[in-house]
Amino acid sequence: MSVPPGICVVDAFTDRPFAGNPAAVCVLPAFWDDARLAAVAREMNLSETAFVVPRPDGDHDLRWFTPGTEVDLCGHATLATAHVLARPEVRFHTRSGVLTARTGGDGWIHLDFPALPPGPADDVDLAALATVLGAAPVAVLRSRFDLLVELADGAAVRSLRPQIDGLVAFGARGYIVTAAGDRDGVDLVSRFFAPAVGVPEDPVTGSAHCVLAPFWSARLGRAELVAEQASARGGILRLRLAGDRVVLSGRAVTAWRGELLV
Repeated sequence: MSVPPGICVVDAFTDRPFAGNPAAVCVLPAFWDDARLAAVAREMNLSETAFVVPRPDGDHDLRWFTPGTEVDLCGHATLATAHVLARPEVRFHTRSGVLTARTGGDGWIHLDFPALPPGPADDVDLAALATVLGAAPVAVLRSRFDLLVELADGAAVRSLRPQIDGLVAFGARGYIVTAAGDRDGVDLVSRFFAPAVGVPEDPVTGSAHCVLAPFWSARLGRAELVAEQASARGGILRLRLAGDRVVLSGRAVTAWRGELLV
């Protein structure tokens, strides 16, 4: 009798359970067909479910699914997968190239990701966006996947209550809403909304910080930053901009483990 594949939920970018961003992680000997992977992700109903398969060379193949679609880049589910594999260094082959995760002796996991600096977003109707967000943007830029919206201050980010359905009309995977940090030890604060891929608000978003790191590094004149994602669950990331790469660092906690019986 074969052993059912295991699955677990890991809270990423936090050092305590039931905070940060939960990701499901399923380690498989080989990928199932896409329909089954998507069905498992819908069943888990988390912002991301990661499926990881070991390669003969010692690296791993990694794919990420929201409840609605497969995505090209995900930070918190990569962090969660590295936590599950529990190796000092893991190389993941993904839709966004090879991503490396290194775990330090202090338990922090360091992800080597591509930097995604934002550029102009001249096609965006700023008045319409302000209406949907319920706040006036200071600046709006476009990155590879998302729109970056800067607000006046951290309080505006924390209190934001956007019209989630209305965000789909602006043609972005998601919306990174940010401002300068508003408490000691935090350089920047953000929230992330991605209804187009089935995630109304993501608790802590690694890929968004591939955009935020170059944006705020240029603003603040420093390569190393501390970021807070101010969702209801909340999370803390350390960021280090290194040329065209960003090192995203965080902690993770396993919340539960189980078996897939179908």
